[in-house]
Amino acid sequence: MRDGYIRVGAATPKVKVADCAYNADRIVEMSLKASKNNISVLVYPELSITGYTCQDMFLHKTLIDSAFDALMNIADSTSELDMAIVVGLPILKNNKLYDCAAVLCRGEIMGFVPKSVIPGYGEFYETRYFTAYEEMDELYSFEEIPFGKLIFEHEDHPEVSFAVEICEELWVPDNISVDYCMAGASLILNPSASDEIIGKASYRERLVSMASAKQLCGYVYCDCGFGESSTDLVFAGHDIICENGKILEKRRGYDDGLIWADIDLDRIGHERQKMNTFYSETEGSFPVVSINFNIPDIDVPVRPVSRMPFVPESTDELDTRCEDIINMQAAGLATRLSAINCKTAVVGLSGGLDSTLALIVTVHAFDQLGLGRENIQAVTMPCFGTTSRTKNNSIELAKSYGVPIKEISIAGSVLQHFEDIGQSEDVHDVTYENSQARERTQVLMDLANQNGGIVIGTGDLSELALGWATYNGDHMSMYGVNGSIPKTLVRHLVEYEAKRVRESDPELSAVLMDIFNTPVSPELLPPDESGNIAQKTEDLVGPYELHDFFLYYFVRYGFAPSKIFRLARNAFAGTYDDDTVYKWLKTFIRRFFTQQFKRSCLPDGPKVGTVALSPRGDLRMSSDTSFKAWMDDLESVKLNG
Repeated sequence: MRDGYIRVGAATPKVKVADCAYNADRIVEMSLKASKNNISVLVYPELSITGYTCQDMFLHKTLIDSAFDALMNIADSTSELDMAIVVGLPILKNNKLYDCAAVLCRGEIMGFVPKSVIPGYGEFYETRYFTAYEEMDELYSFEEIPFGKLIFEHEDHPEVSFAVEICEELWVPDNISVDYCMAGASLILNPSASDEIIGKASYRERLVSMASAKQLCGYVYCDCGFGESSTDLVFAGHDIICENGKILEKRRGYDDGLIWADIDLDRIGHERQKMNTFYSETEGSFPVVSINFNIPDIDVPVRPVSRMPFVPESTDELDTRCEDIINMQAAGLATRLSAINCKTAVVGLSGGLDSTLALIVTVHAFDQLGLGRENIQAVTMPCFGTTSRTKNNSIELAKSYGVPIKEISIAGSVLQHFEDIGQSEDVHDVTYENSQARERTQVLMDLANQNGGIVIGTGDLSELALGWATYNGDHMSMYGVNGSIPKTLVRHLVEYEAKRVRESDPELSAVLMDIFNTPVSPELLPPDESGNIAQKTEDLVGPYELHDFFLYYFVRYGFAPSKIFRLARNAFAGTYDDDTVYKWLKTFIRRFFTQQFKRSCLPDGPKVGTVALSPRGDLRMSSDTSFKAWMDDLESVKLNG
């Protein structure tokens, strides 16, 4: 079981009402198909052996006996399959009929889980046939098989722990799956019979999604479909697989079907470990049934894995996200300005994406407070590596926003500093570069003092993760508005602003788009012979789309480097080869650990997403932490091929 992935499935076969032998054959067929696709846990609909719409025939012992015989045939016919299978049938116990889910594994019936919430309203009249199971202190059995509310736990992989919630039990306020999850179940399986009426499908998806979100679990919902009686109801086989609130796979159609997805149990476990409000109040309150089957390694997980996890794939969702983020950044800055009664801000403009976003946010904050944009002081500070393109874009950007801009060349100051410390201007080393960054910061700080304002920081989340900032240079400000914005998202925020003003201010939009298309660079080394940017950040530190991918899974979910490597290899297949992914992941790990000292003294700034590195908020980390264990884990990728 590699990387915590387990493949789960939902199967809705065609049924014939009350024809248990036929239905059993369809279940066996679909189980064989599921096994060939490496599905380890498979769920069928409620009362899948008999069909849900048998009505008063449920009161006939003939049907009940036929269903149990069919169950035994299914168990026997699937005895060679390495999977847990959940099917539904009626069980008569002590003259009471229960709507049950049977859990099968390698030919054995591992347990019966009876339904405890029996609907008798609207189109449902299950109370006519079935008795609601009332939980008792002692464990019941049926034919020496565990009977009751059970948790099934894998012998070799205890993180594979599942429980069964049947249909209506999900729809009530106090659904049993909450208790199951609090008792340790990581997967909830729901054999269901939910009919179709207008608007119900979207509600059903939200219900399943929210259950998996608040319970931090994987949720497999399997619905009845084709063949159920249409006398009064129609069923559409609406099958849904969710994880922590996200729908991984779904289908809805008036035919038979099988879907599957790979649930990440590592991810679920990390979320439960991290969230101290997820407590195990009912731990030990359910009997645990030990279960065992081989779980194949999943090389390429069947689940959505975005190359840019910080960036929504839908254009509409991306626009909404950008609007929200800019508003949050601006609200944070506006709150700080108001709290300290400050009416002036200083922004250093480089003509790059980060400083452009900082100016955008500052303008929005000033507009929100009703402060004139003339109180924003933009500053461009050309030096050895500045190109005419970035310098001109800085000037045009400020003018388009109605913000005054100063041009202060720092070349003379830096050369004087070189003379003071004995640095040759011909030696383009780290001192050569950082002296420029620190001189710029000094200018900004002193201008802020002159004008009674604050310096707005421009550094973004990706730079903070890599330590790609000059300590006490661009690393420092009085309020860092971009501190929780990753580089891959900064680009889209600038592009969104360009789209937003396209009709009202086409000149501003054009400047923003040219900045959007400018290569990322600190411009600390001289341009090339043609006057173009010679120092491109991604050539030096690696592609930001890779680093942001690494950052998301490393910080958000605590994944091991070996797992992140395999995820990235699959996500970026065809763009980067394995050696390239490995090289930059190694760089990411080294820099993330060794550059923590810069993050330990960051200026304040607003958190806008689930990944943030503020030492006062999301990341408590010693600056002296060794990264050996993480490097050893990554090395295992090479050792194991």
